[in-house]
Amino acid sequence: MSTTIYPAAAVYTMDPVLPNGPGTAPWRQATAVAVRDRRIVATGSVDELCVSGDHAIDDTFAGKVLLPGFIEAHSHAQAAGFWLHTYCGFFDRSDPSGRTWPGCKNIGEVIERLREADSAIDDPDQPLLAWGLDPIYFGGERLVADHLDRVSTTRRIFVYHASGHIATVNHVLMSIEGITADIDMTGVPKDGYGEPIGELQEPPAMELAGKAFRSFHGRMKAEKTKWDLGRLANNAGITTLTDLGNPSSTDPATIEEWRGVVDHPAFPTRLFIFDMTIISQATIETLIATRKQSSEKLRLGAVKVVLDGSIQGYTARLRWPGYINGEQNGMWLHHPEKLTEWMRPFHEAEFQVHAHCNGDQAVEVFIEAVRELQAEFKRPDHRYVVEHCQLTSARQYEQMAELGMCANLFSNHTWYWGEQHAAYTVGPDRAARMNSARTALDLGVPISIHTDAPVTPLGPLHVAWTAVNRVTPSGETLGPDECISVDEALRAITLGAAHLLKMDHEVGSISPGKFADLAILEEDPYTADPMDLRDIPVWGTMLGGTIFPASSKS
Repeated sequence: MSTTIYPAAAVYTMDPVLPNGPGTAPWRQATAVAVRDRRIVATGSVDELCVSGDHAIDDTFAGKVLLPGFIEAHSHAQAAGFWLHTYCGFFDRSDPSGRTWPGCKNIGEVIERLREADSAIDDPDQPLLAWGLDPIYFGGERLVADHLDRVSTTRRIFVYHASGHIATVNHVLMSIEGITADIDMTGVPKDGYGEPIGELQEPPAMELAGKAFRSFHGRMKAEKTKWDLGRLANNAGITTLTDLGNPSSTDPATIEEWRGVVDHPAFPTRLFIFDMTIISQATIETLIATRKQSSEKLRLGAVKVVLDGSIQGYTARLRWPGYINGEQNGMWLHHPEKLTEWMRPFHEAEFQVHAHCNGDQAVEVFIEAVRELQAEFKRPDHRYVVEHCQLTSARQYEQMAELGMCANLFSNHTWYWGEQHAAYTVGPDRAARMNSARTALDLGVPISIHTDAPVTPLGPLHVAWTAVNRVTPSGETLGPDECISVDEALRAITLGAAHLLKMDHEVGSISPGKFADLAILEEDPYTADPMDLRDIPVWGTMLGGTIFPASSKS
């Protein structure tokens, strides 16, 4: 089989033992990559790679900059499917077709967006479904059922908040579904008269919305949304995506639906689906059997647990002093005293567990569970991952390093909510050390950084830009001591992410024997101004040796 050699302006391998591009000593420069049978053969100069064997030179990437394909280590497969519903977020955002939807800057604009959507629905029984709501930007005013009644008093309305941890519904929905003053459930706040205000916090409460809740998620299972997800990933330079928490991941029909798309030669990315085992109740035996159904492009059988909620939604669990505005501490989505017991079978079966921990109290509980399990049965390379890890202290990072744990940081929070966290949730001092990548790296904790799409848009270069600069929309640098270098940020979205997924033997660097997964950029991130990192155009990707130009290039 012939080897194809791709010359480029620069090749950044992210492999410390291989050439790492211009800016290093001349003998360490790489300006070409050789590919054969879906994998990397070698990197170097064209002359070095042409010395032996049957080969062809392909100039498709001449003048481009090659990096390992970006890896989004915490996203959700609904990132494209959400666009089947009405967007009402604060920031401007582009849908899979490339159309940019203006952000809704106040509750009045949210209501107007919803009215437009309502007028376009003919079936009176069809719920109006929307997403992206960001009330923390509205000066403390909450969107409640009374607001949504201004859109319709006859149609059920269900609006997901940007965090994905809260929804707001109108009175007609509550009436139909029996959400009344008699409901006694954490996550259903009430007014001074004991009546539900229309806010539903976390999944158990959101499930009370019945048909609207089921419709919101059911429509997103359409095959088109899976292909749209691939398009979004390709346009962002992503060659490995995650669906971090799918309660249907062990269902044979769901697996076949995903396999039919992901394993198709035209689908441009790999996908790693994690099971939301608390909901699915999948057994160890089921997960092992599911894992055996994995392919080169579709990975199955990993485990995620959610311990708490969202900081900007006030449902995350914080250590003292908690929320600065007096909101009560958040919600436990898994009983903290039962976490060790729940994890024990996975630990003994040598499964990796990723735990959603936004608040530092949740991190504390997860660390203690890992400590107890390691004392019972020491695993040398478990790589338990704290997901989001937003308020983790230096002492907690020290403990994580001692225990061999990893951190997947939600660095985009600095840009999207940093100023709001300083003003409303945790105050300026704790906001300045949120998503503290510098501290994590300095204390020896392996990291990745992520978008949590659809919470924020898929875009590894944007989240890298945020981790490097920690700039807010007003231009403030929030926590400059926690900034990391461009190289550290790029490693976090390539080899670092692969390490957290236990895929670093296959992807994450441009190394001989690994899959030929590349992100192809129009400009060099190492020579660009760090403030321009997020604006570098993505030409496209290569996945297993197949070239996928970005949508605008095709």
